[in-house]
Amino acid sequence: MLNLKYIFNITLVLLLIASCSSGEDADITLNDPEIIKPTNLVLTINVVGTDNNNPNGDGSGVIQCTASATNAVKYGFKFGSEAEIEDTDGAIQHTFSTTGTNEYLITVFAYSITNQTISTFKSIKVFVKASGPQLIWSDEFDGNGMPNASKWTFDIGDGCPNLCGWGNSELQHYTDRSENVKVEDGVLKISARKESYQGAQYTSARLITKGKFEFTYGKVDVRAKLPASKGTWPAIWLLGSNIDTVGWPVCGEIDIMEQTGDNKNKVLGTCHWSNNGSNASYGLESNISNASSEFHVYSMEWTETFIKIFLDDVEFYEITLNESLPFNKNFFLILNVAMGGTLGGTVDSGFTEDTMEIDYVRVYQ
Repeated sequence: MLNLKYIFNITLVLLLIASCSSGEDADITLNDPEIIKPTNLVLTINVVGTDNNNPNGDGSGVIQCTASATNAVKYGFKFGSEAEIEDTDGAIQHTFSTTGTNEYLITVFAYSITNQTISTFKSIKVFVKASGPQLIWSDEFDGNGMPNASKWTFDIGDGCPNLCGWGNSELQHYTDRSENVKVEDGVLKISARKESYQGAQYTSARLITKGKFEFTYGKVDVRAKLPASKGTWPAIWLLGSNIDTVGWPVCGEIDIMEQTGDNKNKVLGTCHWSNNGSNASYGLESNISNASSEFHVYSMEWTETFIKIFLDDVEFYEITLNESLPFNKNFFLILNVAMGGTLGGTVDSGFTEDTMEIDYVRVYQ
């Protein structure tokens, strides 16, 4: 009996203790954790290379984004429809690759330590230039009439009194008449004619871009069909824009294509410069067939270190450049057909008229 009484008393004590503990716990309340929310979110975007001339950037497609907010521990950036990119510093750089000028929505999210978030956005325009050489100037010779006066002007006369025969004993008098030059059926036609004009036996035309388009370095493509007559001297070439100041050959000359009057199965590529005031040159030739019955593409690639000349995309000429040569400044384009002279030679006695046709002139950089 004593043992049962003892066990009963112990059980009662334990029940009383448990009852007291339960009462104390009822008085304790648990508070929810503090919610921290970001505020004052600011997004700044810099399109690299933006200036008055390039309002949408320099063509690299690079933008620099900076975000700041109170109580933010990290940021998320979305560029257009791309996936969000997290960043703890709030500074990130992004490059767009779609060529041309495009508009993008830039969104930034600020996150707090409790993962609360706010966002803001900006819309920007970004220019991305295409890779490789880009067309910077051209004439496709569409339509009919005279050449585009915004692109071309003319050398007129026989070179006299300062350079009679244009320095090469040429026989023609250059004009800007439609009889010698016109755009017709989608091509430029430069026609040399036998006629008595201003004391000369022949007339022709010489088009130049001087004062209208001049450039340093790049690629030139000219698609042309050449005259077939003996004594004609067609040329696609360039002169240094400073010729009026320093004269020739100090200004430099680049001949993309010349053809002699005697051999219509070859074309020449040549560069000229000054060697202590005298003409220095380096030239090579390439065989060609059907130059007067078919169009061919005459091309030049010009960089700081070389000039290369091509016939139908096949290189046949290269010269290595250095600082002593005058090929590091602006040049202008020339298209002409001369008669006779140092390369034209003797004109066929039966000559009446012949034409160089130009389908296009294109310049890339």
